[in-house]
Amino acid sequence: MKNGFRQSMAWLHTWTGLLVGWLLLLIFMAGTASYYREEISRWMRPELPRVSVDANVAAARALAFLEHKAPQAESWNVTLPDPRNPVMRMFWRNPESMVKPPVEGEKRRRGGGRFGDATVDPGSGEEVAARETRGGDFFYRLHFDLHYIPVLWARYLVGFCAMFMLVAIITGVITHKKIFKDFFTFRPEKGLRSWLDFHNVSAVMALPYHAMITYTGIVTLMFMYLPWGVNVAYPKDEDAFFSEAFARLADVEGPAEGRAASLPVQQLLDSARAEWKGAQVSGFTVFRPGAANAVIDIYQRDGKRLSVDTPSLRYNAVSGALIEASPLSGGATQTRGVMYGLHLARFADWGLRALFFLSGLIGCLMVASGVVLWAVKERPKHAKSGRIGFGLRLVDALNIGAVAGLPIAFAAYFWGNRLLPLQLAERADAEANVFFYAWGGALLAAFVWPKRLMWAWQLYLGAALFALIPVLNALTTHAHLGVTLRNGDWVLASVDLVMLAFGVMLAYCGLRMQRWQPALSASEKKKRQAAAAAAAAKVGVEAEASA
Repeated sequence: MKNGFRQSMAWLHTWTGLLVGWLLLLIFMAGTASYYREEISRWMRPELPRVSVDANVAAARALAFLEHKAPQAESWNVTLPDPRNPVMRMFWRNPESMVKPPVEGEKRRRGGGRFGDATVDPGSGEEVAARETRGGDFFYRLHFDLHYIPVLWARYLVGFCAMFMLVAIITGVITHKKIFKDFFTFRPEKGLRSWLDFHNVSAVMALPYHAMITYTGIVTLMFMYLPWGVNVAYPKDEDAFFSEAFARLADVEGPAEGRAASLPVQQLLDSARAEWKGAQVSGFTVFRPGAANAVIDIYQRDGKRLSVDTPSLRYNAVSGALIEASPLSGGATQTRGVMYGLHLARFADWGLRALFFLSGLIGCLMVASGVVLWAVKERPKHAKSGRIGFGLRLVDALNIGAVAGLPIAFAAYFWGNRLLPLQLAERADAEANVFFYAWGGALLAAFVWPKRLMWAWQLYLGAALFALIPVLNALTTHAHLGVTLRNGDWVLASVDLVMLAFGVMLAYCGLRMQRWQPALSASEKKKRQAAAAAAAAKVGVEAEASA
């Protein structure tokens, strides 16, 4: 630290932010979109009904559907509708004897045919014929599983980026001499000073959020990053650790015995609500359905709980007797559950969710301005030598491809949802491919010509793609603004309106970039002033001579 502690921290802040900045921007953007994963999923499946059905009625219809669809299944799992998700999602597990071996030359189905799933209309009890899509879950998985690479590698890579981000946050706070003054300071049209002010403001404005979301993101995967304690304490059975640590119900073991009619599911759900003092039910799992020893696990809805860990109850499905309840969590487990809950923000109402979303957008601006700031600071050094070095050219191309190119990819994903054929095989994968094809094209164009005009072109393209999404929606579906606004369907209408707002913002950024002129350095200003003074003196001499 020969340059002093603060200078060393500034150096560390610069390089920890720059080395992972572009991947971190993808993670931040996808994670921010995940706050509205349910709303995005609904917009991307416009065929889904918009109904409001009592939970008991929906549960009864779910079981009627499963009794017809999967009567031989070993277990049924049902997620009941809620205010953000109007349909029921079901999964079932088939016995091994029913699984057919894959046909040679055909792609093996995910799960090997052992598992089935369906999306069901709670109003009619019928399966919904909606388009295949990952919807908002694509962004949710993208922000920690990435894509095209093994999940384990992706999560280690994301954890590495998160650790660098945490270091950048801590060193950034240390580096700031006047952190509160920086919150109110922005000097436009000042070149490097303006970029630094913008980076400082975006960093300080949501600093508690940035620290919270980064640290809790690491906590969500802490047992993968630090598995040694579990391995030492539970060398032969790691599952036992997770059952004990997270106060889960024990696994249901043993085969089905005989046949017996289960109690009406409404009675079992009412018993669970009474145990929970009126708390709502999010879903349930029936093990050994139709058997005399059938049991049902009922799960409490998150509601306003900070913790992601929610209680559950197990009943005898035939007699209705309460078998067991999930035990109370210890202090460490509760702390981890709260941190996980803070990261996911399932507890947030519409106002708090919007605040989280805006804070995430500010985080995206902070990361984007940080990687751009490095290039702005380095450019005068390269200008003195008369050539742009490889490092700066690489950073310029990555900046354009990530900061201006990622919005193109996000918008293209929604376009793919509306334009790809509905019966296309592996349609959900094709939508994801559209995202990465668009991003790859933006990156390639940036590497071919990493100039300022490329910034404007890509920002304009992203603006056009976002702004035209409501128009595309109107041309391809019956769930457009003309219908959703009239019917008061603010979920679908808000998605269209937010897309339009993003288009306007990107168009403004493109216009500013097109008209932007780099600020003159102090030496360049002196040269121009000297040249102007010499020209004025020459004019004066000529005027005197002519007189």
